[in-house]
Amino acid sequence: MDAVTRLKMLSSQMTFEPDLEQKPVCFSQKQQDQIFVHPAQMPNGQSIKLLKTLLSSTCERNCFYCPFRAGRDFRRATFQPEEFAKLFMQLHQSGLAEGVFLSSGIAAGGIRTQDKLLDTADILRNKLNFRGYLHLKVMPGSERAQVERAMLLADRVSVNLESPNTERLARLAPHKVFLEELLQPLKWADEIRRTENPNRAWKGRWPSTVTQFVAGGADESDLELLTTTAWLNKNVGLKRAYFSAFHPIRDTPLENKAAVDPLREHRLYQASFLLRDYGFDLEDLPFTGEGGLPLADDPKLASAQMTLVHTPVELNRADRHTLLRVPGIGPKGVEAILKARRTGKLRDLSRLRALGVNAIRAAPFILLDGKRPAQQIALF
Repeated sequence: MDAVTRLKMLSSQMTFEPDLEQKPVCFSQKQQDQIFVHPAQMPNGQSIKLLKTLLSSTCERNCFYCPFRAGRDFRRATFQPEEFAKLFMQLHQSGLAEGVFLSSGIAAGGIRTQDKLLDTADILRNKLNFRGYLHLKVMPGSERAQVERAMLLADRVSVNLESPNTERLARLAPHKVFLEELLQPLKWADEIRRTENPNRAWKGRWPSTVTQFVAGGADESDLELLTTTAWLNKNVGLKRAYFSAFHPIRDTPLENKAAVDPLREHRLYQASFLLRDYGFDLEDLPFTGEGGLPLADDPKLASAQMTLVHTPVELNRADRHTLLRVPGIGPKGVEAILKARRTGKLRDLSRLRALGVNAIRAAPFILLDGKRPAQQIALF
């Protein structure tokens, strides 16, 4: 099998990976030579064309949900580090791919597999002079020195926790060890960022770390997922948690398990941003008795409907923490309100709109100079 065919196969198989946020776009000069490249957002907010692929789809692990699990009957492919690096550079130099997200199935153990990923990254950076975006996966069971080497080469590193705790992971990936194999590398990454000189790292700064969860794969609650996410944000400096609604894969032990509503995935993202960027605590989120988030409304709106309808927020006096509780007001809107208050009182919705606030969304939950704001009834 030639190199281009293998890359087509591996990059298309990555569309089954649970941490992809968007469907791929196929960039090619000929329709029959499709390489799957994904529109993606880098940590700095810029959008790039990102090749998301595996170094190998051969895997010795048997995770119950995974399309690459050992023993599953499908065609697999593998690259050697230098072979892949050279092929990627051809794509990069032709303008088809600006960055690369590189993962792999596990063969001959996580340590050996991680070495191959690191060798590939080292060739790209130090032999082929690739200066673009590189996201490296850290394999289960990797050593601390391997995590550090990944952080010296990559713009972002990730460790897939998949489930929120040991008990749930056993129902999804019974041969993975939550604390030692998965959580420990995230702790090492945080320790390296806090204690080691970043001048040695790529571009003189340590890369961010992220993780992903398979939402609903182990029948865990939203509360469980977000409790772990909040802990990771606080204790290991996690940049972001990714969530993927479980969907069954043919010829896996969970092939008959019902798919999870994709809207649940969306609500989990919204709630995780409230925890990370809006100062919300877990107690502020509108969980049901079973620990789920409501699907009908986004969690910020649902929370406001429970707490702010009868005790609206006076925008002329509220502090930053309280302003962030109001639907329609984000971090930028808060800063605009605080700045505007230095020159005069806010008295009508048009003033809020001018500040970039979603005034209609905010109106039911606020006071302007002691009064409920007048809302124009929409005729159409």
